[in-house]
Order: sequence, then structure tokens, then C-alpha cells
Amino acid sequence: MQIFTKAKVYDFMRLRFASVVLSSILFFGSVFLLVTKGLNYGIDFSGGTLIQLKYDTKAPLDKIREALAKNETLKNASVTEFGSENEVNIRFSGSSSNLGSDIGVEVKELLKDTGNLEIRRVDIVGPKVGDELREKGLMAIFVSFGAVLIYIAFRFEWRFALAAVVTEIHDVVITIGAISLFDIDVNLDTLAAILTVLGYSLNDTIIIFDRIRENIHTSKRTDIEAIINESISQTLSRTILTSSTTLMVVLVLYFFGGDMINGFSFVLLVGIIIGTISSIYIGSPFLIWLNFKVTEYRAKEAERQKQKKEREKERAMFEKGVV
Repeated sequence: MQIFTKAKVYDFMRLRFASVVLSSILFFGSVFLLVTKGLNYGIDFSGGTLIQLKYDTKAPLDKIREALAKNETLKNASVTEFGSENEVNIRFSGSSSNLGSDIGVEVKELLKDTGNLEIRRVDIVGPKVGDELREKGLMAIFVSFGAVLIYIAFRFEWRFALAAVVTEIHDVVITIGAISLFDIDVNLDTLAAILTVLGYSLNDTIIIFDRIRENIHTSKRTDIEAIINESISQTLSRTILTSSTTLMVVLVLYFFGGDMINGFSFVLLVGIIIGTISSIYIGSPFLIWLNFKVTEYRAKEAERQKQKKEREKERAMFEKGVV
């Protein structure tokens, strides 16, 4: 399905300087947030206990805090609304090692005078398990990124590969910066979303790079900027259709999926938008800044093809007993 005519070429590179300024602000702003503010780890990574309550009416947060203050373990617990006025999250650092056998029953008993309530969920993660999950989560990101680097190194010429790597780092850092800015809990769901963004961004970048590489061989142009504009214009329909349909699904999850997957869908939402824009305005212009020469690339490819044919010819002669 084509939204835009393939014959029409749009001058995307005209905005490359403005785009790199905006991206630099977002990137270094994200780095600043991560250094100064850090991330808000959920109980998956920090350890602790999370109890979700549901009241028949609006939850009396002040009364809940007063009741919990009577218990030595629960007096510093964080009490917040969860999705609606009658649902509450109680979060504290205690785990199964220093709490009773059924903390849900204990909390319900403490809060019996605050209204008619129901224990919806109790999640308990020990500090040691939380540290292990955090380490394995970081390891998953580094291993995935390492696999991406190896794939790109074999798939593309080094300038393409470097541009793709810069794009990936750009997208992941800005996405994590948004997590820090909006105080999204970093848990296993959030980690899965970051890895999804990594794959989505890479896929979008590779599709455009493949078209650029193809047009370098088939086009008579020698200006890399013109070839990039032509390639992005040819893949524009695919980019918009893929991004828009994916965004529609993620938006439905974000607005109607509930607070349980709110963080997951938010990360995907930011990542898809940033990944789509960066594949056009960060990855592709990076080839120009790396002084990519179309004529040199064609000469190297021609020499490589010549050597390949010579090897095939020698192999054929060897098999026939000529050599």
C-alpha cells in the first residue's frame, strides 16, 4: 500500500541540522536526568512489598497512613492511588524475611476501620532477589546491544554500522530519560519495553539503510544527500503505515490497559516515536557527517565483486582439473 508516490522525492536532509540540535537537547537532557535524578526502581529491582487494595468508595488515604503508622514495619510505607480513587497501592521496603507469614491479612486487620476493603494483590521481593533481577536486567540490555553490534558489523559497511549504533544509543538513552522524567517504575515490564524499542529502532533503521545501499548501486546520482532523500521518500509509506498502526495499538494499551501495563505502554509509545524520527533524521544524516563518498563505495564494491568472480572462476577451474 502506497500513501506517497515513489516518484516524488522529499528533501528530508534540509532539516538535518535542526533535527540534530533537538536530538542533542533531548539526549543530553536525558543523560542529565539520569545522573541527577536517577531511576525509580520498582520492587522487582529494589526489593520490598507491594499491596494493592480496593475500597467500595473513595479510599481515605490520610486514614490509611494513620493506621499504618501504628505498625513499626509499615509506618514509613508509601500510600498512593492506583488507577482510580478507590484503589490504593501500599509499598514499603519490608520483605518476607522480616514480615509475618501473611502480610495481606495483617494489613487488612490494621485498616479495618478505614472502610470496606479488598486485598487485590500482594507482591513480595527480597532485596537479594531484587539485586539479582536488576543485574540480570542490565545484562540483558548489554547482551542484546552487543548482539546488535555484531549483526550490524557483518551486515553493513563501517559507516552504515556506526550510524546505526549511534541511532540505537540515541533512542535508548532518550527513552530511559523519559522514564526518569515521568517517574515510571523500572521493573521487568519496563525492561521488556526497552528491549522492544531497541529491536524496533534497529528494524526501522536497517530498512532505510538497505534502500540507501540499493540506490547507491542502481542510481546514477553521486550525491549521498540526494540518494538519502530518494531512499527515505521511497520507504516513507512503509514507515508511516508501520509506525501509525503500531502506535494505535500502543495508545489503546496506554489509555485503556490500566495501570498494570501503563509503564510498559508508555515506554513503547516514547520509543516508537523517537525510533521512527531518528531513523530518518539521525541515522541517515550521520552518513553525510561521516563523509560517505558514493564513488568510493561503488569502486570498492566493484573491486569486491571482481575478486569474488575471480575466486569463483579459480574454483571452477580447480574442480575441472585445469589448475
